[in-house]
Amino acid sequence: MTTRILPAVGDIDAARSVTTLLSQLPDAEPATPVGDSTQLIDTLARLAGEALDELPEVVLVHERIGPVPALELIREVSLRFPSVGVVLITADASPSLFANAMDSGARGLVTLPLSYEELANRVQAAAQWSAGVRRHLTSGNDVFTGPGGTVVTVTGAKGGVGATVTAIQLALAAQASGNTVALVDMDLQTGDIASFLDVQFRRSLVDLALITDISPRVLSDAVFSHSTGLALLLAPGEGERGEEVSDRSARQIVSALRTRYEIVVIDCGGQMNGANAAAVEMADVALLVTTPDVVAVRGAKRVVRMWERLQIRKAEETITLVNRFTRNTEIQPPLIQKITGTRVASAAVPANFKELQASIDSGRLHELDAKSTVKQALWGLAGELGIVKESATGKKSGGALVRRNSGAFKNDRGSIGRPRRRRDGSGHRPGDSEGTR
Repeated sequence: MTTRILPAVGDIDAARSVTTLLSQLPDAEPATPVGDSTQLIDTLARLAGEALDELPEVVLVHERIGPVPALELIREVSLRFPSVGVVLITADASPSLFANAMDSGARGLVTLPLSYEELANRVQAAAQWSAGVRRHLTSGNDVFTGPGGTVVTVTGAKGGVGATVTAIQLALAAQASGNTVALVDMDLQTGDIASFLDVQFRRSLVDLALITDISPRVLSDAVFSHSTGLALLLAPGEGERGEEVSDRSARQIVSALRTRYEIVVIDCGGQMNGANAAAVEMADVALLVTTPDVVAVRGAKRVVRMWERLQIRKAEETITLVNRFTRNTEIQPPLIQKITGTRVASAAVPANFKELQASIDSGRLHELDAKSTVKQALWGLAGELGIVKESATGKKSGGALVRRNSGAFKNDRGSIGRPRRRRDGSGHRPGDSEGTR
């Protein structure tokens, strides 16, 4: 049996040494090394999306891989791709590191400098384990085998630009189309999702922060089931307790959520810390919300540059949403795109707070009128981001009929479809603003 091996080695000399030894192993098919943790996860996700059998049997993780630390990366790979055997390459052969590596999900440890015999033994053992797991996964349909659900983070350029409203409406749109959706409040000090949805809760993210192995039962105990069908994981009621959620625990929590839900929407608020920075780094879609004013746009640029400096996310991998948009504003979306270097979403949210005020004040944002232009724009954004789907029966789901591959909700005025044509042949209706076309 051919063993496919994917090395994750950031150092050029180490990558060359690993590749040379792997090429000498019998029945081995080594792939080109990937240089960082992001590239590794993206590669595995792409392969898993094609088929389970496309995944390599063995992944080698070098101790100096980055930007995610090696043990954290091993844990994420083990959670998201349980049929892949992970082997750690390290110069530290201490019992404590070995124990930590095993706790993270590694199937073996190879010490530096590399030796052919040790590498061959560890790779063979990991490959045999992987083959056994895949036989088990093939025989049952109730075991998670995919690359995981889609994670969407929503971050504010500064406080008060509408990140929480955006996150909630995106989650509601995804849930209405038939997805299983988790909505996470990772604005750890000032999170208000509970207030917006009129939720009384006892458990929060903090309850998962110190747990090293988040099982489905533990996760379900911390999640609040809302009447809308959303699974809520909320920020702590005492803001100072937010410091208990580290970047490591955030990675664990996000990884656990994406194995249980098809869509995970995370409200990161307007302040960055280690936890929500880790979430942004892991996200499939990173949305940055700004308003079309100088202060907010400067804040958006500052956030994007900070993400780039800290190697959290590249500007071109970020989508910016313009909230409270009017046709008469001096700062238009193309200018915001030029300033931030990000891609600006085609859906802009109109400035119409009067539509929201009653729902927000009553804590019933999930009951926002379907005629609301704000809701229309945000549900249209959900389609643009690809987090809505057509129900298996083609019937209305949550009051909306979703068309395949269009991301649009048909026959629901609470969502965006194709614009109706006027008699003059144009695609716009009277009174439409540029932000909702």
